[in-house]
Amino acid sequence: MARTLAAARDEGQTVKSVPRAPLTHNPRVTPRQPDPAPGAEPERGLVVAVLPPDREADELAELRELARTAGVATVDEVVQHRPRPDPRSYVGKGKLEELKQAFGNVAADVLIVDDELGPSQQRLLEDALQARVVDRTQLILDIFAQHAVSAEGKLQVELAQLQYNLPRMRGMWQHLERLGGGVGTRGPGETQLESDRRLARRRIAILKRRLAELSRQRDTRRKSRRRSQTPTVALAGYTNVGKSTLLNALTGAGVSVEDRLFETLDPTTRTFTHDERRYLVTDTVGFIRRLPHQLVEGFAATLEETLVADLVLHVADASVPEDRLYEMVDSVNAVLEEIGAHDLPVELVLNKIDNVDSLARRRLANRFPGALQISAVTGEGLGELRGRIAERFAGWFAIVELLVPYSEGGKLAELYALGPPIELREDRPEGVFIRARLPEHELSRFAPFLVAEARRDGASSAAR
Repeated sequence: MARTLAAARDEGQTVKSVPRAPLTHNPRVTPRQPDPAPGAEPERGLVVAVLPPDREADELAELRELARTAGVATVDEVVQHRPRPDPRSYVGKGKLEELKQAFGNVAADVLIVDDELGPSQQRLLEDALQARVVDRTQLILDIFAQHAVSAEGKLQVELAQLQYNLPRMRGMWQHLERLGGGVGTRGPGETQLESDRRLARRRIAILKRRLAELSRQRDTRRKSRRRSQTPTVALAGYTNVGKSTLLNALTGAGVSVEDRLFETLDPTTRTFTHDERRYLVTDTVGFIRRLPHQLVEGFAATLEETLVADLVLHVADASVPEDRLYEMVDSVNAVLEEIGAHDLPVELVLNKIDNVDSLARRRLANRFPGALQISAVTGEGLGELRGRIAERFAGWFAIVELLVPYSEGGKLAELYALGPPIELREDRPEGVFIRARLPEHELSRFAPFLVAEARRDGASSAAR
């Protein structure tokens, strides 16, 4: 917990320097951990999973991809089919012996488990293999730690790590343990392990306060955007389906689009214009099957960008097998429901259609009627996508003409504070003439100054 102690000192706390034995805890990644050196030999990982009898081992493809993104080469797999994992050792006794033999045969460096292990399960596997054991949640946390760029992203990663590691801390300080109280049984005080846990809890509280402050700052920025009544579109979807590539194609954002899972952690908001109307597009963190709860909680501030959007573009990878596509779509819908975004209007977009033949395209059109088929790489379907977005917000604004007397300068200031697109301003003898796109719900405020009847963009109502 050296990082936790240092963090405590940063916060002005007094931390006693006590010589102590090393803690024997699970390997931990931190936001400051560097990426592997270029050209370095990747770690060799053995993958193990407990699957229900009706599930196939090809489900481990996602775990292999996660391992590759984290810099681990998968050298072998061990699968046990049983209704549920063993509560003590994850795999049964016989499978554990097979696992030990396979681990030695392939000279693996680390065991990667396709589940979140309990502390006792992880400890038993480590003792049996005499090697590092990394579960699914740790693996994803490691990837998040590598990809976090902003200060907020790093804070969120650290919070998720601390929450995950807190119940898994263990040490070798039994000689300092509290004996329970009473005559002849009083010990010297709390164990160093308890002290580390106390500091970790304090650090968690500090991180939550900092993230809450950053969330308030983001909310302030959102309010300034909302005043302009610019429609906001959030890109949501499974990780590595091309959301960042789509953001670049729509807005020219230039964000990283490397072929790695969870390449985007920090939300990026950019604008694009269609028919002289501006739209905000926000790229958010990708989802995944069985997204760990710590990440949903730790990245709540990032996921808020989805909650405040006016439209969610659910981006899916059309090039994957059909059953996999259904699974990915269902996983994203489950996360949207978990964060409370399932009530927002959603538009399904099938990306990477350039990798799909004509027969598969027709099948996708039948399976997902109304879903747009696009390619963010080639640009196919992007014009139709922009038009679909514009249709969604066609009734938001009315084109109005106002004549505001000079004596009503306050109303003119209110109009500019709303930030609507001002198409024309003329200073006339009787006042200021304005032609602007005004939000529909604001028409009543400026009704006394209307010189032309409001008309909806693209609607049948006409100006006088």
